[in-house]
Amino acid sequence: MLKGKKVVLGITGGIAAYKAAEFVRLLVKQEVDVHVVMTEHAQKFMVPLTFQTLSGNPVVTDPFALLEDTKIGHIALADLAELVVILPATANIIGKIANGIADDFLSTMVMATKAPVLFAPSMNVNMWENKALQKNIQTLLGAGYHFLEPGEGELACHWYGKGRLPELNDVVEGMEDILSPKDLKGERILITGGPTQEPIDPVRFITNRSSGKMGYALAKMARRRGAEVMLITGPVSLPLPRKDIKLVPVRSAEEMRKAVFSHLGESSVVIKAAAVSDYRPKTVSDKKIKKGRFETPLMLERTKDILEELGKRKGNRILIGFAAETEDLISNAKKKLQGKHLDFIVVNDVTKPGAGFASDTNQVKIVYSSGEVRDLPLLSKEEVSQVILDDTVKLLKQRRGSKKK
Repeated sequence: MLKGKKVVLGITGGIAAYKAAEFVRLLVKQEVDVHVVMTEHAQKFMVPLTFQTLSGNPVVTDPFALLEDTKIGHIALADLAELVVILPATANIIGKIANGIADDFLSTMVMATKAPVLFAPSMNVNMWENKALQKNIQTLLGAGYHFLEPGEGELACHWYGKGRLPELNDVVEGMEDILSPKDLKGERILITGGPTQEPIDPVRFITNRSSGKMGYALAKMARRRGAEVMLITGPVSLPLPRKDIKLVPVRSAEEMRKAVFSHLGESSVVIKAAAVSDYRPKTVSDKKIKKGRFETPLMLERTKDILEELGKRKGNRILIGFAAETEDLISNAKKKLQGKHLDFIVVNDVTKPGAGFASDTNQVKIVYSSGEVRDLPLLSKEEVSQVILDDTVKLLKQRRGSKKK
């Protein structure tokens, strides 16, 4: 998403300016073309040479700088920028831009640009809560500027509260948010992810190798594209992909089933990426089963098929399934697609390197209800998610178009 983008980074005079160096490194790693502008006060905390070395571009500090010897600096950068990020954004720069004051290179450039501007605030908690600052923020939000919420914790001034610079990964996510199409705005998407655990006794359970990474990637990308996302997840060791995703943690297949159907009514799209256990122990011991001299048989029974039940109750929703296979991928996927009334199914061979459980990549085939099969190369799970969501958008448009007719 950010690869090749031209980003102007404005650094102002706050103690969090030192984190801007790590931020530039993070962007350059993603092949972003970063152009740094430093205010006079920012240079009290960091030197321009640091950012020139990290970005590979000259750093602008002079309000009257010319670019390439002849171009008016603040106009040239304003035109070049596809996105402007101000990090850290102090109360001073927020106040100046909110009130149309342009008395240095950064504030002048922001006044001249048509690119979206993202503020990553950092300041003392009392400054953050100041009514004048909050009024300025509301003014800028109303004018179409973008803000991240500061973090909360111990501040450099030894106060405790809101005012910490947002996490750098959250800033990157905010940038990608701004640059992403919002073609799923207004949609409510229910996504399941991760494994389920079926208890044997208080200590043991049956599960599978699912890490939840595919479901979490789908949730992140769907929210980035504007959808309201409900993520129903089995036990995983992954952080919440975004703070603005509704998370419903479950453990067993039956818990997942109940959660899915309790939220189905509000959903226009359902993506079943979870690896739900097909079987569970017929009886569950309320005490730990002790090791004995003889073998202990374990009787299993089928769990209820959530996807099959969804297929019967889908109505006009888009329903997408997943299949993790080791052989006969297409024939098995087509049986599941037809038998469970899916709009399309995503199938992968979990024995392939980079396409199995716990990997950050996946190599999938998408089988459509028309019988068409699309074979994708090895991609990151976020890239696979984007393809799935592209197909979802097409289906939604087709259905709404046919309704209008």
